Amino acid sequence: MTLTKTTIATFEHPFSVPGFDEMLPAGAYEIDTEQCAPPGRLDPEAWKASVFMKLHTRETHPGLARVLAVSLADLDRARARDTATGKALTDTFLEEMLGDPLVLLVMQADGFSAAQIRHIYSGAFNAPDGDDVRGLGKSTKTRQYEASVRAAENEGMPVAT
Repeated sequence: MTLTKTTIATFEHPFSVPGFDEMLPAGAYEIDTEQCAPPGRLDPEAWKASVFMKLHTRETHPGLARVLAVSLADLDRARARDTATGKALTDTFLEEMLGDPLVLLVMQADGFSAAQIRHIYSGAFNAPDGDDVRGLGKSTKTRQYEASVRAAENEGMPVAT
């Protein structure tokens, strides 16, 4: 069973995507995204979501339906260059994810807020190597308590130099 999600991408101006040598006209495009690996896939971990964009028909071939396989990143860049989009496609997916009650329960259990998740996904957050991103959802008091527990656990242990 292949789950697909259908969204609409609207372009105000003609645009292009890498690897496709045709300038696409402005308008609304239906986007189908596979959300899970096809059954029987030998390596489901290496699977990446397929994104298919239904293209407008050409005047020369009015009955010919065309579909373009495009990477989500390329589609996102094309939308970002266009003034009609308002926000990136990844932002749309992020907002849908944050609207899922199960995701919200997991976030609550892990001590994360929606604002923290948006900040992390915005690319503005760069954790230094070795930093524990999970600490973002905790209060300063909680982090201080956990640091004191770690210090007590390591008391008397040789210090690495």
